[in-house]
This record gives sequence, C-alpha cells and structure tokens, in this order.
Amino acid sequence: MYRQSLFARAVGGAVRGGAVAAALTALTLGAHAEGKTLRFAFQGTLNALDPYSLNETFTLGMLGNVYEGLTKRDKDLKIIPGLAESWETLDPLHWRFHLRKNVRFANGDDFNADDVVFSADRVRADGSDLKTRIPADSEWKKVDDYTVDVILKTPNPILYYEWDTWYIMDKEWAEKEGATKPVSAKDTNPGPAAYKANGTGPFMVESHEPGVKTVFKPNKGWWGKVEHNLDEVLFTPIASDSTRVAALLSGDVDLIEPVPVQDIDRVNKDPNTEALTGSELRVIHLGFNQMRNELPTSNVKGKNPFKDPNVRKAIYQGIDIEAIDKRVMRGLAKPVSLLIAPQLFEGSKDFKRWPYDPEAAKKLLADAGYPDGFTVGMDCPNDRYVNDEQICQAVVSMLAKIGVKVSLNAQPKAKYFAKVLAPGGYDTDFYLLGWTPGSFDSWNVLVNLATCRDASGKGGPFNLGGYCNPKVDELAKQIVVETDTAKRNDLIHQAYQIMTEDTSHVPLHQQSLAWGKRKNLDIIQRADDQVLFYWAKLN
Repeated sequence: MYRQSLFARAVGGAVRGGAVAAALTALTLGAHAEGKTLRFAFQGTLNALDPYSLNETFTLGMLGNVYEGLTKRDKDLKIIPGLAESWETLDPLHWRFHLRKNVRFANGDDFNADDVVFSADRVRADGSDLKTRIPADSEWKKVDDYTVDVILKTPNPILYYEWDTWYIMDKEWAEKEGATKPVSAKDTNPGPAAYKANGTGPFMVESHEPGVKTVFKPNKGWWGKVEHNLDEVLFTPIASDSTRVAALLSGDVDLIEPVPVQDIDRVNKDPNTEALTGSELRVIHLGFNQMRNELPTSNVKGKNPFKDPNVRKAIYQGIDIEAIDKRVMRGLAKPVSLLIAPQLFEGSKDFKRWPYDPEAAKKLLADAGYPDGFTVGMDCPNDRYVNDEQICQAVVSMLAKIGVKVSLNAQPKAKYFAKVLAPGGYDTDFYLLGWTPGSFDSWNVLVNLATCRDASGKGGPFNLGGYCNPKVDELAKQIVVETDTAKRNDLIHQAYQIMTEDTSHVPLHQQSLAWGKRKNLDIIQRADDQVLFYWAKLN
C-alpha cells in the first residue's frame, strides 16, 4: 500500500464523482449518530499527518487541532504561551523555556523536555519541510524535565515567532512507532507518522484515509480550556467547486473552503448559509527557474532565458493584474508590489508594481534576444489557492500576447508540491505559489523565498526557482540579529529594493479569505486562514 507516493495517491487529488455522494452520505450518517458533528470540506486533500512533512497553511492548521507548539496564537494572532508557560533570555545567545507541567499526549505519555529536544532534532532532519522553524546551528539542552535551554550562535530577536506551527512530538511514541524521521513529500514508504498522530492538542485523529476522509475526536485529557462543543469532526476533500457549494447549501456539510468567488453572493442569499470573507495574510506570486543553464520545458536551447532580468521583467509587465483581480477574482484580491502583505511591512507603501505594458514587454524580450518570444512550461496547483488554476490560465493567455507561449501543468496540490519542492528536485521552470510568513515578519519571506539555495534546498528552501543575489543573503543575516526596529526595517527595505530591481519574482495579489458556513455554526476566521475546530460551536 505504500509503493506510490503518499502525496500522489490521494484519489486524483480529492474526492470526485460518485465518491462525493458516498462521502457526503457518510458525513450525514455520522452527524446523526454522533450529535454535534462538524462536517468540513476543503478543495484539497489532507495527506501525511507527520507535522514536519509539508509547510503549508492548510495542513499545518488541520494538524494544529491535534498537535501544539511551545507557543500558540490567540484569536487575534497574538503570540501566547503554549507548551511553554514562559521564556526568558539569560543573555542574547541563551534562551530558557519553562515547560507546562501535567500535560499528556493523546496516548497518555507525559510531555517533558525530552520531547522538545527530540522535536528540535527531528524538525531539522532530512525530509523535514519545516527546517527554518529553528536555527540550524542552535543547541537544545535539557536542564530538567520541564526546562529547556536554547544556545544560539548569533542573536535572534524573533526566535519563537513561528513556533505555533512547529509542533512538539512525543519522543517515546515516535521511537516505539519507528517514526523518528520526518515523512517527505516523495516518500514511497512513509511509515506510521503519515497515517497516525499523537499530539497534546484539543483533538485527536481517530482515523485517516488520505484523500478520502479524516475523523477527529475531542481529546478528553487536553490540558486547556475547552471552548468548542463538538463531539466529532469529519473532514472530506471535495475538489469540485460546484459540488462543494451544493453540499453546503443542501446541509450535507457545515463548513467549506474556499467558496468560489463567483458563488459568494449565492451563498449569502441562501437563508441558511453565509460566506466569511476578509483579507488573508497570503501573497500569491509567480517564480522563475533561474538556476538551470537550460530550461527543459523551453524551445530555447543552450541557455536559460529566465537568467536575464529583462526577460523576467517582460513577463511581469505582460501580466494585467487588474484584469485578474476583476475577472478571475471578482474584486476579492488586492494587487501587491512585494512578496508580503502590506500590513506586515510598513515600508510596502514605498514600492510600486512594474506597470502592465505589453509593448514594453515585447521590447524587453527583443532586447534580450527573443524577438519572437519562446515556449516554457508552467506548474500550478488546482486545489490549493482561491481560483489558482484560473489565475494560471489567465497568465498563460496574457503572456501569449507578448510571444511567450506557456504550456500549463495544473494538478492537485499533492502532486504539485511533490514535484516542485526539494524532494522532487525543484522540478519546475515557471510556477505559481502562495506564501504566508509564519512569523508575520519579512525575514521569513526573505529566508524562505529569496535567499540563495543549493540543489538540495539548503538555503532558501521555498525559493523554488533558485533566485540568488548575495546582497539579499547578507541583508537577511543582518535582519535576523538586528534588535533596533528602525534599523531592521531599513535593512528589510533594502532587500526588497534589490529584489524589485532584479524582478526576482512576480508578486500578484494578496488573497482574500472565502469560507462558507451554515448559520448555526460559529467559528473564528483568522487572517492566517487556519481552520481551528477548537473555537467552533454548533447551535
């Protein structure tokens, strides 16, 4: 059963066709049998349950119902204590974390310092997609059962900013189950951590069928204050937009994500449903493979057109972002000039997008030696972001007008991520990606998306195209240790200026949230787009 990649075997990426009816019937029967059952449908799949396998908001949010970090974020995204009750800096290179006592994993094992040190090693191991959560050269030392010291090589004022999604695993359980190594996206023998979960969170996983159904039950031994009133959560992926909306309107499910932008009015007009919308902290962008000497999907041989900044700028200026906003996103997108949402960096106001100008784009291509354009392949998910495939189709159409003929490869996120991330060898020439900085800080954007990397991903692990400017790398190193806010913002500004002049990527827009729910469901919608059951109530 493990011979095919876990991330590629999920029923073509989601429940489809007759399987939808069967899944919805199962959801409805489960609701009748179990009382307050929350039935949730997302456009994509929940694949491996290993909390270090995929640095993706949906996956991390779902697993955040089961696992917990040393820190948490409240309903307003403020950092609060999690499995660490408190922390202190003994000096700029020495942090001490005081752990919460009387906490148990779902299987009954005690939580203690051994689990934290184990998780710090595991998250940095080969196969992990969350290596940047903690400094690679940091030392983790157990002081006693409920105290852990972290020794740094350089100061890091934002050390713990992303730890709400660095989930602590049970060392004893992992060793017993043979799950000491992370599950990677290309693993053909992923092991028990892909199909089982054992966390300290408010819910536990009762059963998990990747691409079909996952059943969550409340963890009755959870240490925290229970705010939900659920007996069960049933998650089923429904890839079809129309089927997903129909399931909500008919009452077969209580919550869906996303609501297609063209169906928001329809959901709001139904007396039993409503759409929850608002600004998300995610920015959608395009990237170019700038590492290869030749692009396998292009008719240009012997060189890589994307190594030329004029070509990258031509692509940028060949895309009508306002048309994408109005026609594809129905006004539910905010065009941006940087790879970070404007509210997360005050200096964003100083940057403007390169203007849409097809004639200027054609001239840039001609000046670069491509007067007739060229061909190239493009990778795009079709079940991850709001209207992701439609965005890519619009880009393909627009670029054809400047002579760049794009062959679109749109596929479920399971296959997409397995192809374009490090385990797949960064196998992409041109791609669409969305990014929410886990720390809500620009350093996260720079170190993940824009710092130089090698073929294995050492460096910027989500810099899929391999953009590299040593000046940006140097600035990133200064930013992470700078404690003066004004100086730090100036360094960030310098890095974004270089990237803008290089046309390192093509920022498109800040995505909007679009959830659909039954009116008898109360749930918190945070700007980070995590679906957290522990704040849900069915009335």
